[in-house]
Amino acid sequence: MANKKTVIVTGFEPFGEHAVNSSWVAVQELEQLGLGETVDLYVYEVPVEYQAVRSLLLSLWNQHKPQVFKELQNTLAVHVGVSGSATAVTLEQYGHNNGYKRPDNRAFSPASQCCIENGPDCISSVLDMDTVCKRVSDSDIGVAVSVSNDAGSYLCDYTYYMSLYRGEGHSAFVHVPPLEKPYCSKDLGRALQAVIQEMLNLLERDCA
Repeated sequence: MANKKTVIVTGFEPFGEHAVNSSWVAVQELEQLGLGETVDLYVYEVPVEYQAVRSLLLSLWNQHKPQVFKELQNTLAVHVGVSGSATAVTLEQYGHNNGYKRPDNRAFSPASQCCIENGPDCISSVLDMDTVCKRVSDSDIGVAVSVSNDAGSYLCDYTYYMSLYRGEGHSAFVHVPPLEKPYCSKDLGRALQAVIQEMLNLLERDCA
């Protein structure tokens, strides 16, 4: 199929107070729902470790990034993380290069406190998250959706920046609340499906 799309979706392993990480639970629900016959969906559970994230994202983008730039319009990486303070499914617009002081699951943090030395301070997704948010909200899926410009200076933000850098902006980051606060796993899976479908619609429209 000529216009087949590739979508990579990741969620995180447990860490800290999150003995069950709702991001990975939501991604597994999405895997069951799928994104339709025109999309090849690949899902991965990501360690809460800076070095592992760096290696994994390099590997994923090397594996899935097309050689021809125009074909990148059919490729999207969506990373999902949990936010203990979130009560809505939150779409992140930017990834940030600096401020990574908090130790990961292996008690490691980058000596430089940054993702890419001499990289840009901030990278934006090619997707307009305000537009995605409005379209999903208008569809009335029963899950609140919001937009944020700060993904938190921990593994979520680190993952997002690295993916935006490697994927030339063809990435997105979605924060989900902890399970049952207030949404169940099926709600989060449906919300993730709706969000990604709108992202793909927007990419398609932008390159038409």
